[in-house]
Amino acid sequence: MIDGVKQHKWWGWGEEGRSYHHDDKPKFAPFVKKLVGVDINAPVAPLPKLSDLDVPPSRLEKELRDTLVGISGAEYVQSDDETRVIHGLGKGVRDLMRVRAGDFGRLPDVVVYPANEDEVARIVDAVVAADAVVIPFGGGSNIVAALEAEPGEQRQVVSVNLGRMNQVLAIDEQSGLAHIQAGVFGPDMEEQLQARGWTMGHHPDSFVWSTLGGWIATRSSGMQSDKYGDIADICRGLRMVMPGQILSLRPLPSTSSGPSVREMVLGSEGRLGIITSAWVNVHRIPEVREIQAYFFPTYEDGLKACEQIVSSDASVMMARVSDAIETQYIMANGKRSSKLSSLLSKGIEKIMLAKGWDLEQIAMAFVGFEGSANHVTYEKGLIGKIVRANGGLGVGKGPGTLYDQKKYDTPYIRDFMLDHGMICDVSETSTPWRYAVEIHTRTVAAALKAIEERGVRGTVFCHLSHSYHSGACQYFTFAIADDSDGAMDTYDAVKRAIQQSFMDCRGTVSHHHGVGEEHSPWMDQDISPAGVFIQRTLFEGVDPGRNLNPGKIVHEGRPGISSNSRDA
Repeated sequence: MIDGVKQHKWWGWGEEGRSYHHDDKPKFAPFVKKLVGVDINAPVAPLPKLSDLDVPPSRLEKELRDTLVGISGAEYVQSDDETRVIHGLGKGVRDLMRVRAGDFGRLPDVVVYPANEDEVARIVDAVVAADAVVIPFGGGSNIVAALEAEPGEQRQVVSVNLGRMNQVLAIDEQSGLAHIQAGVFGPDMEEQLQARGWTMGHHPDSFVWSTLGGWIATRSSGMQSDKYGDIADICRGLRMVMPGQILSLRPLPSTSSGPSVREMVLGSEGRLGIITSAWVNVHRIPEVREIQAYFFPTYEDGLKACEQIVSSDASVMMARVSDAIETQYIMANGKRSSKLSSLLSKGIEKIMLAKGWDLEQIAMAFVGFEGSANHVTYEKGLIGKIVRANGGLGVGKGPGTLYDQKKYDTPYIRDFMLDHGMICDVSETSTPWRYAVEIHTRTVAAALKAIEERGVRGTVFCHLSHSYHSGACQYFTFAIADDSDGAMDTYDAVKRAIQQSFMDCRGTVSHHHGVGEEHSPWMDQDISPAGVFIQRTLFEGVDPGRNLNPGKIVHEGRPGISSNSRDA
């Protein structure tokens, strides 16, 4: 461990000693039992100790080690088993299943922690000179297999952790821009910005355990992207170390300088170099911030309301609506004494029944507002009219406050599910509004069919997470009860069904999680074979020796083949 650099626990999400608990959520165990058939009150087997697993030894050669030590210092060149395991895989459910089973794949041989851009440049040049592989590492929260070296990689593999590069370097207050180092974690960045009265407004689910450079490298979106934009909108300029040179893009509001090099870097997942800093849009901290909760008779009603919100005069911070099963999941996660658990009070239930609602089909929504007090009041009035026009019902800001407080805790539940023999994962996509209902209906059906064909129990649910002028992102979660030797095949079958449904319903392979290896088999359907040709040509032109995180975004894999056995 390096002082001041956060690292996940090796076997799961987040910090040691913190995990999901359901003791104070009386409705959660019955909910899981009903939908998945698993008793989460049953005892679970203890997790293995890393020392009891067979971690592949480092292949780092003395010459390269000595060079790296000469650049960053011995303290910042680490090759112990735990550090290499933490940096060798991301936090997707496939990663977690494999690491718990001791299936580590091709781990990095060494992890280096540079202090500045100059050290990053020297490290990259040293790795290329040694014909080794370099993989950038931010927070390690990636869930699409973008951090693992290719199976069968015989060259030395170097992971570069940017965690020491964590400072807000400058704020241009007149332009509303900040220059920030790429290795900063979300909370640390916001703390530095807010101390001076500013915010970037980018809050992905992984906010606590992800970095600015990682967001840019994967084209991240945040919970407040309806107002602040995706990272592609927020990032206006950047610096990136490439072999033998440094890309420097100034923070311009717009350009007509040929095909956008900035756009080429966004989402490049380390295939073009290592992002070291970026200029990003920042905003003054708003006077008022508030999240209101609403219910709709059905998910389709909620989708229609979100579409109308986008085309209205309102400019909300977020608009999120959950389908029926996810709404039940949210309610089941309410604490015994919380307002969330008592939302369906007798009074509200009577109102819903009087309106003719089926309580098994209701959809819950959260809408966020920011700005001056007068502006927020005005926007809440607009949204109230849209909600009522679509048959919805407002229930106040209490549930929204609780959601806001717990929004970063969700990833911990995947570890809990795995402990109890359940596979829980997510996939997200975006479509034009015209196809929003269709892709939800068909994707849920495809996932449930794949689960049934595997002879296991499971469920799938969804929420609309981000809205745009022309369409929206829908975010699917699936949970499967399978702790057999064939669990990975079950996961592959369900994941494949979901991703193929995205393609069949005019969606994209991923809205904000990136491509990595997990989603790359569908890229030719997403952007056409010609699009894949352009991407491949770009990567090969910049990196002819395949030293920069090879195998990500485009490769020769096939859908549903586990990454540890996929053809490279």
